[in-house]
Amino acid sequence: MFTGIVEALGRVVRRARAGEGWRLELRVPAELAGDLGGGHSVAVNGVCLTVVERDEGRLAFDLAEETLRVTTLGELAIGDSVNLERPLSLGARLGGHLVLGHVDGIGRVTAVEREGAGRRLGIEAPACLRSLLIPKGSVAVDGVSLTVASLEPAGFSVAVIPHTLAVTTLGERGLGSRVNLEMDVLGKYVHALLGADERVRESLARHGLGAPVTPPPAGGWGEGVGAVEGGSD
Repeated sequence: MFTGIVEALGRVVRRARAGEGWRLELRVPAELAGDLGGGHSVAVNGVCLTVVERDEGRLAFDLAEETLRVTTLGELAIGDSVNLERPLSLGARLGGHLVLGHVDGIGRVTAVEREGAGRRLGIEAPACLRSLLIPKGSVAVDGVSLTVASLEPAGFSVAVIPHTLAVTTLGERGLGSRVNLEMDVLGKYVHALLGADERVRESLARHGLGAPVTPPPAGGWGEGVGAVEGGSD
């Protein structure tokens, strides 16, 4: 489990076929690499990956075809920067929000506007994920914990402060950039519960709570993942 507070930037040094999948190798800061070994988890651009090799400031991960299909990791090229975060330790401060590293879908940057010293990014989200967004709620974008500034017809916007722009890959994102999205896990559970059990909705309605909820798509949130309506070209 992660918090969406990026600890460091890594750099892609190799991406090649490995059996039926792919091997991704990153150059990472020494202090971060020294704390990780085979079998440890790391969030890479918001995707929870398992370290399979470590060698002098390098970490290697195996990527399954499913991971390539539902995230942007398959689009990485040598030299690209990536956001890195180690798992949360029990008793540590929760600086962002609870992030699992399980990407729900791919979004697309539709607006980049200067806002004081920071920027406001507009992000288009897959239709099946939009009901999980609320104003001032949390969302992870490429593994960065952000607050939803406003809801838009096709997605949402976020206000990104200068520090976040400087220490994460969000400062490199421009119009058309594709980003990994993970919705708030608490919201997903509530949404699924309300959509699946009529008795729960009736009980909430008796107390003046709740609203009509569209159940998750057949097969779970994975349906439609990996493509934003309209594409990115």
